[in-house]
Amino acid sequence: MRVIMFGYQTWGHRTLQALLDSEHDIPLVVTHPKSDHAYERIWSDSVADLAEKHGVPVLLRNRPDDAELLQAIARAEPDLIVANNWRTWLPPEIFDLPPHGTLNVHDSLLPAYAGFSPLIWALINGEKEVGVTAHRMNAELDMGDVLLQRSVPVGPADTATDLFHRTVDLIGPLVADSLALISSGKAVWTPQDTTRSSFFHKRSPEDSRIDWTWPAEVLERFVRAQSDPYPNAFTHHRGRRLRIVTAAVSQGRYGGTPGRIFIREGDGVVIVAGTEARSGRLPGLVVRRVRTEDGSELAATEYFRTMGGYLTDRV
Repeated sequence: MRVIMFGYQTWGHRTLQALLDSEHDIPLVVTHPKSDHAYERIWSDSVADLAEKHGVPVLLRNRPDDAELLQAIARAEPDLIVANNWRTWLPPEIFDLPPHGTLNVHDSLLPAYAGFSPLIWALINGEKEVGVTAHRMNAELDMGDVLLQRSVPVGPADTATDLFHRTVDLIGPLVADSLALISSGKAVWTPQDTTRSSFFHKRSPEDSRIDWTWPAEVLERFVRAQSDPYPNAFTHHRGRRLRIVTAAVSQGRYGGTPGRIFIREGDGVVIVAGTEARSGRLPGLVVRRVRTEDGSELAATEYFRTMGGYLTDRV
């Protein structure tokens, strides 16, 4: 088959590598220009560099809506388009152009976690497994019929970084297996159960702000979901932003007002958490390591020299 790829960052890079390793022809690659967005500066293996290394023509686009691009795709006469981490909507004149349509690779177990940053949202929400899905693109966001899925379990100490590495390794085999099914005529497409669909927006700095009224169990996952190199979860202390690098759920139960810097426990400092914290029946969040605005990383027991005062969501 002749296969065009739309993709970006490491997800797109892994997809293109799988295509290059296959028996199929790759006449064109379309990718985005480099971005300064915080979540696009990481996992930023260059699709363009990989394509150019193998002599594959590359077009850079923020949006796929110009006549030159449409003409280039038509001239390439693709049998299939494969997309992974393309950051804007593809119009039907593109995704329906090839005889086999467009195969989109999405890093969640659809129909749940359609949209953006699914691994981070899934970890925050305490999902027991994550994975990748190959589905046929249609006019609705990540809603096309599913061809294949692969999953991995989420461990109790896993970070978003751990889950990234585990799921990105699924992309190559998933793409290879999908192409084999499509080219052999053995592909079976399964409609998604729309009653189980959920859609998530692109993350911004606001989404890393800690709300101390959340339960400690959720806050602990929230910190793990924003592990380095992702922008860390943050709060404010004495008018300055403070990033929480590692944390745990406390062994003890602590009562009071959410955000109170309360007491040492083990190798960290307990922050009172949860809307019902006044009951004294809830655990707190044990903050273990913090990072100040100047980039200095410290043990929480070193940073919080005395107890008392509050961490707040605003200055």
